[in-house]
Amino acid sequence: MTQPAAVSPSRIRAFLAENPKLRARDAADALDISEAQLVAASLGCGVTRIAAHPDRIIPAAERLGEVMALTRVGACVHEKVGEYGEYHPGEHVAMTLTENIDLRIFPAHWIHAFAVETESEQGPRRSLQIFDAAGDAVHKIHLREASNHDAWNDIVAELVVADQSDEQAVEPRKPVEGPKSRADKVDILRDEWAKLTDTHQFLRLCSKLKMNRLGAYRIAGAPRVRQLAPTAANEMLHAIREAGIEVMIFVGNRGCIQIHTGPIHSLKPMGPWQNVMDPGFNLHLRLDKVAEIWAVQKPTQRGPAVSVEAFDAGGGLIFQVFGVGKGGRDSRPEWGRIVEALPTLVEVPA
Repeated sequence: MTQPAAVSPSRIRAFLAENPKLRARDAADALDISEAQLVAASLGCGVTRIAAHPDRIIPAAERLGEVMALTRVGACVHEKVGEYGEYHPGEHVAMTLTENIDLRIFPAHWIHAFAVETESEQGPRRSLQIFDAAGDAVHKIHLREASNHDAWNDIVAELVVADQSDEQAVEPRKPVEGPKSRADKVDILRDEWAKLTDTHQFLRLCSKLKMNRLGAYRIAGAPRVRQLAPTAANEMLHAIREAGIEVMIFVGNRGCIQIHTGPIHSLKPMGPWQNVMDPGFNLHLRLDKVAEIWAVQKPTQRGPAVSVEAFDAGGGLIFQVFGVGKGGRDSRPEWGRIVEALPTLVEVPA
């Protein structure tokens, strides 16, 4: 994709004034700019440019107490309420590991960040927002009523950077890599798949064979994978709720992966969206954006790891769902039965 067309900060501010209820991402799309450019246009009007590195952002977030963590991709938004803590820095991968906020962070993509404060009838709405080089949001931290608002001004003052320009340069967005298979390597793929002892070894195997995740799934064959009907995403959510089991739901972009561990209680569809609306966890999924969905089984030292994984039309990963293991095992019979009952894709003859 080419770099977004230049739109002046004054034009962006005028558009926002004319469309006060439009969500930031939708406003950015309407103007054909990145969300970071949209936010930057309000520098000095409740917006402050701050240091973007997670080593600065996450320890600051820990002082805010209860907040809402948000990570999204185009077709799915993952929101968790909790407290930041147990931060483990890393050059390539960092982690936050608390009961409710469980993140895998990729610092190389935390490029631009802003402290955002707007007024509402309920009082000030405050957030820390992080974007990648293309200006796409990688993670947001929203304060809630119960947050430590007294720490806000000090945190902004500590994180503020010298550059407070309302213009934001961004790099061209890198396209999502489409499915990449190697039919001549399928026997090696299947043989090495059987030797996996941990799910984290899978992407290294794909890289070694010059494939990627979706490309490997397309050629691996049973019993390793089974392509499901697109309706399986919604059926899976209903089945999880009805069974009352705990699952792990992963949603991630280039800069952050966010994980929910627990059950699902409330499903509320709205148009093309299916919404989990539980206390402490919301998931907003565009069902019509699920182009491919796969049931996947990988061997581990703790038993088979069974997942359901959805992809958009460009081959981008939307979500992964795993059962929560018990007794040192990677699988649960209830989750296995749910996955087994999901409908297989039926190919329509040409």
